[in-house]
Amino acid sequence: MMEKKIAKDLLKIKAVFFRPDEPFTWASGIKSPVYCDNRLTLTAPEVRLDVEQGLAQLIKENYPEAEVLMGTSTAGIAHAAITAHLLNMPMGYVRSGAKDHGRQNQIEGRLEPGQKVVVVEDLISTGGSVLEVVDVLRKAGADVLGVVSIFTYGMKKGLERLAEAKVKNVSLTNFDVVAAAAAEEGYIKPEDVQRLIAFRDNPSDESWIKK
Repeated sequence: MMEKKIAKDLLKIKAVFFRPDEPFTWASGIKSPVYCDNRLTLTAPEVRLDVEQGLAQLIKENYPEAEVLMGTSTAGIAHAAITAHLLNMPMGYVRSGAKDHGRQNQIEGRLEPGQKVVVVEDLISTGGSVLEVVDVLRKAGADVLGVVSIFTYGMKKGLERLAEAKVKNVSLTNFDVVAAAAAEEGYIKPEDVQRLIAFRDNPSDESWIKK
């Protein structure tokens, strides 16, 4: 099963790292039992191949009409490039803001109005950043079919925002699968899984820390 294979890959290289007894603090101030840095997949060739082949498979299965891949800046750019290479498709990326020089592009790469686009993202939590990218592409006339990502938290806020914007997301793996794999592989104690799910369900409620 791809979800479990990718979960084990991410755990092995510590791209997803659980620390329920010593939580990390996010920029927002929220205490989190998980640290996620999918950029580490780029420096692990075997895992990188699993990820890019997996993304290519998701695109073929879920978005067979796709004509262009667009990476999110900056984390999605490399994954979009490698996946596009595997699929022999054009790719570009969307900047977090328009350039203040040259042609002042926010979308890099050729994009024609009406083209069917899939956005490549590394990680989805609350969904805010990927929805900004979708909005930029839609305003440029793209037909955004949806998003593929490596990992999604499955947070309520993120799911609601994607649904409200009518954006489909398909991920290689998710928080629940990675948490279960972490317990199975001995990275965390089995009893910690429920604490992790409690965090996922409501990140602002810190009662999971005290368990």
